[in-house]
Amino acid sequence: MPNIREIRERIDSIQQILKITNAMYLISSSKLKKARKAHENTRPYFEKLQVTLDHILEHTPHMRQLYFERRSDIPEDKRKKGFIVITADKGLCGSYNHNVLKLAEEELFKAFDNNCYLFVLGEVGRLYFKRRNNDIDHSTIDGEFLYTTQNPTLYRAREIAELVLEKFEKKELDDVYLIFTDMEGNEFVPKTVRLLPFERKHFGVDKDGTLKKLPKASFLPSPEVVMNYLIPNYAKGLIYGAMVEAFCCEQQARMTAMDAATNSAKDMIREMSLMYNRARQAAITQEITEVAAGANALRESE
Repeated sequence: MPNIREIRERIDSIQQILKITNAMYLISSSKLKKARKAHENTRPYFEKLQVTLDHILEHTPHMRQLYFERRSDIPEDKRKKGFIVITADKGLCGSYNHNVLKLAEEELFKAFDNNCYLFVLGEVGRLYFKRRNNDIDHSTIDGEFLYTTQNPTLYRAREIAELVLEKFEKKELDDVYLIFTDMEGNEFVPKTVRLLPFERKHFGVDKDGTLKKLPKASFLPSPEVVMNYLIPNYAKGLIYGAMVEAFCCEQQARMTAMDAATNSAKDMIREMSLMYNRARQAAITQEITEVAAGANALRESE
């Protein structure tokens, strides 16, 4: 059994860790509330934007638009695919990063890997794919895509949207996907969402899956120009929503992990306190026994 001093030092160490995990729990809780509030404040704008796009496509079913171009002439194994992968900047959040990176690996494998371009948000994912590419030189990581996932903003989402839209317009990318973690109930579910090209079935579709047939409307200057203005804003909204959802899931996962760590620390302190009391009692008993033995020896010598 460890001595009293060793047990006391270990209890003090665990108490310090408990303070840290509890503080991290409270910080994550504060960040989660702030991110949720920001998302709720901006959601009505992007919902209205989606409704507007829906109405335009309803009235212009045969409109040709760059961001809806499927490029069907390019075979699947030759298509250049871009993946915007959203991870955390730090660990200590359970399996959050692992699940996102696992899904990204699966998507890269399905996309033949050698024609993939990675745009990674978060230091954890960035370091992971750099190490991966040192061993397997296939997918390309955009080295200048240095974005943090802390405090997601519309400005940052706009920069990312403009970058991938420009690459899509120049045909440097044929498909763009978002890989992030979404919260479904009390579970964190990593998912893949297509960003580009847009699909008409997402807009102006009846319940049976067919396009709605409505009278053709007039647009000034033209529906193409209107869509060229609205689509980048809509893409920005999708990216911002994914960033906020991922950030909220990260904070929720960290809260769960830190709460579990705090409870484990409390259990360890209880066990160590019991051990400390036993060791202390044993030391006191030993001292009493030694004093009694000394007294008996002195009495016998007299």
